[in-house]
Amino acid sequence: MAPLTRSRSGLDGVPGDIVVEYYRQRASMGMLVSEGTYPSFAGQAFVRQPGLVTEAQIAGWKRVTDAVHADGGLIIAQVMHSGRVTHQETNGGRTVLAPSALAIDGFTRTYAGKLPYPVPRALDLAELPEIIEEFVQGSRNAIAAGFDGVELHGANGYLLHEFLAPSSNQRDDAYGGSPANRARFVIETTAAVVEAIGAGRTWLRISPEHNVQGALETDPTDTLETYSALADGIAPLGLAGLSILHKEPSGVLVQHLCNRFGGPVLINTGFGTITSLKDAQAVMGWADAVVVGRPALANPDLAHRWEQDLPLNEPDHATFYTEGAVGYTDYPFWKN
Repeated sequence: MAPLTRSRSGLDGVPGDIVVEYYRQRASMGMLVSEGTYPSFAGQAFVRQPGLVTEAQIAGWKRVTDAVHADGGLIIAQVMHSGRVTHQETNGGRTVLAPSALAIDGFTRTYAGKLPYPVPRALDLAELPEIIEEFVQGSRNAIAAGFDGVELHGANGYLLHEFLAPSSNQRDDAYGGSPANRARFVIETTAAVVEAIGAGRTWLRISPEHNVQGALETDPTDTLETYSALADGIAPLGLAGLSILHKEPSGVLVQHLCNRFGGPVLINTGFGTITSLKDAQAVMGWADAVVVGRPALANPDLAHRWEQDLPLNEPDHATFYTEGAVGYTDYPFWKN
């Protein structure tokens, strides 16, 4: 199951009973990737987003992982620092941080309503080890919460992706400029997490050319060089897997990165169309796993339905990011 933001964890970021039930229902998916969880308060991107910072948050996630394991599933935590994809009205008034002082052109939903993205403060060189340590501690907390591993969120315009994308990284030090320099921070963060919790429990997620939330990669040559440098940097680490979101999973770029990485690859076909069984079967012809989002959101028994060629529930988009059970834990299972 893909990481799916659902905004059901309240102001304190603690997963409660309803979150436990949501993930438990979907344990038959095999391996679940949690929604993005923040490793520091400054890294909170969304209202009612869960965290991996406080003892209460860790305890809440332990109830989730226990429930998934009891029903035979695996679950890894997606550790996600928002970077500039947040607002002080969302992250408790903390400074919004990014590789460069460049705001996203757009609006974000905060606890105070819809507001324009602020101009972030560019991280100083001396601060980068502190940010890496936040990812490390968040990953340690995930293991303490019973997760089977972590997926570092290097995609969709959040902090790690902001270092990769030339539109959001205009630094002139060792972490900006050339493709190799822009890949450096992601490589160093991944290596630090591997050292802390082990390579066999560490995944990385990327989304080259996805072009969302101001992280634009529109020069094919630059994109190829950047992600080739990233793949070369993480390949020796022996990661549990690399998760790639791309609209053309069988295209030249993704195939090149898979070969360059050399390890297990999980493929997500992107946001443009909902992944069908046929799409999944095509990907499974060469990838190690397919990552499925909206069908898993609306069908807690998706594996059974696909196996038996049964009709699917339709996802209710209006309830994706609301509160309560409606559109969350009330999607029906197939009744034989």
